[in-house]
Amino acid sequence: MKKITLFFIFLAAFSIFSEENTSFQHNLEGTLPWTNEDFDASKNKFTFAIFSDLAGGEREGIFEVAVEQLNLLRPEFVLNVGDLIDDTRYRSNTNKKWDSFNSIASKIKAPIFYVGGNNDLSNKIMKEEWKRKYGTTYYYFIYKDVLFLIMDTEDYLKEPTNLFSLTPDALISGDIGKEQKDYFLDVIKDNQDVVWTFIFLHKPIWLKSEEPEFQQIEQALEDRPYTLFNGHLHTYSHKKRNNRDYIMLGTTGGRQSPKQVAAFDHLTLVTVDAKGPSIANLKLEGILDKEGNIPKEGKNLCFHAFECE
Repeated sequence: MKKITLFFIFLAAFSIFSEENTSFQHNLEGTLPWTNEDFDASKNKFTFAIFSDLAGGEREGIFEVAVEQLNLLRPEFVLNVGDLIDDTRYRSNTNKKWDSFNSIASKIKAPIFYVGGNNDLSNKIMKEEWKRKYGTTYYYFIYKDVLFLIMDTEDYLKEPTNLFSLTPDALISGDIGKEQKDYFLDVIKDNQDVVWTFIFLHKPIWLKSEEPEFQQIEQALEDRPYTLFNGHLHTYSHKKRNNRDYIMLGTTGGRQSPKQVAAFDHLTLVTVDAKGPSIANLKLEGILDKEGNIPKEGKNLCFHAFECE
């Protein structure tokens, strides 16, 4: 029995050794026609993609192009920053809009993690339908020792009667309630050993001068590296806050202002390893298929209103 056990241990070790040493093979000797053999292939490295606002005045055809491009890029999973559908006050319309979105999004081969935006959660009916279809509006997950915090910036103490009953400050920056804040403080406390943390939310709540709940979350993360992504304003920007990257994404089909140079349709590709993330923004007009074309007849679409309207 002991000999059999040793045999299987040897076999497993040989298998691992073989896998590590057969990925790259050659038969050359002496001077070699390449720079080095330090391949960027660490065990825990992974890549995920992000798409941004497509609602809030969705422009027809743009998201369909992005779906095809996501499948070309082959991320391990996909996130977003909310505003997946345009808001409505009627349950039947809400379901029609989700059916329309999901009929397109379901063609993405990688898993999609949903983030709620103001258009998705603008009133009681839309929040009820979200929870019926997708469960909670805020949550977390861990992938390869990286922590993802998915927040809900439509978490108001008093339920607004509609989108336009909010104060100007809330319309731009949103809100996070005490229960949600406590939830994420516990998550952060219980996951001290992650190598990086990503925050995903819709509205740029960090722009508010007074936001004690979110500021407590930031304080809980002050001793660890993290990156924040949000959407909502339909224009791209990058800020340093607390010496961290706070990235506001543009659009992936949402309404654009022709006066905004940084309002463009794009996907974001994030590659993560133990050293942290590498972030690349890819404009949709620059992601071509093997034939050199923008997928889904994208050549006939405008992806940057500043340039083509």
